[in-house]
Amino acid sequence: MMWKITSLMLIVFLLLSPSIVKAEQWEDENTPLSYRIELLPWEEVDELLPRKTKFTIIDVETGLHFNVQRRAGNKHADVQPLTTKDTKIMKKIYGGEWSWKRRAIIVLADDKMIAASMNGMPHGAGALQNGFPGHFCVHFFGSSTHRSKKEDLGHKLMMLKSAGKLDNYIHQVDPYELLDVFAVAVNQGDSSLLQMITTDTACKSCLNKVTKTMSYFLITDTPEKPKDNFNGLLLVQIPATISYIDKMEGNRKRNIQFIIRRDFLTNRWLLEQDALYDSLK
Repeated sequence: MMWKITSLMLIVFLLLSPSIVKAEQWEDENTPLSYRIELLPWEEVDELLPRKTKFTIIDVETGLHFNVQRRAGNKHADVQPLTTKDTKIMKKIYGGEWSWKRRAIIVLADDKMIAASMNGMPHGAGALQNGFPGHFCVHFFGSSTHRSKKEDLGHKLMMLKSAGKLDNYIHQVDPYELLDVFAVAVNQGDSSLLQMITTDTACKSCLNKVTKTMSYFLITDTPEKPKDNFNGLLLVQIPATISYIDKMEGNRKRNIQFIIRRDFLTNRWLLEQDALYDSLK
């Protein structure tokens, strides 16, 4: 198993360095471990990893890995760390504090590497003697939450990141979908995702500092999406209401004008960062 993990660390490095090689397409025919990170649908993963299956989770950002067992879940996998050591590694990945934040992960099971996403909050029941008070959720492509029975966008974005496909997805979203991604970036405190969806600016940390003070960020009251799907447009302004909890001032609600633009019709849509910062500060 260790040689597989070592090999996968190289893949994680390549995944975070897209200029070097497309990691999700790299295979070594001389080894039994495929170097293709697969974005498999939940229905297939549900059969590949039935309940009581043990597998390894690798965190894409840190490269840390730990072992788990799937215990339950029919809309996604309810998982528990195998041992106390595995629990400690998972908590280290989350900076020493349990969190609902979604993280991009790779699931290593036998010779397969599967793009996935996890949260880091113990909840519900737990059966293993591992120092972990409950279980946590692992999502795969097309899986949903138990309550809403809908796909969670935060998990989707993280599994696309794991598969090396996040940049392509962001390139294809329309301005309204971009606002949904922005809300995820704020709620997850994801500065790298925020950078991907905003224009360049002289003060690269200003917007990030403002959004770091916000939680439970919600965008409502947007006008109906136009039917022409923004064909031929380079600039779109979307009025909306935002509500959130400010760490210092509590519940806040205000009207805002999102300015979204692209330089050419073939370019991706981006939020105008300076205007957004002025509206939020």
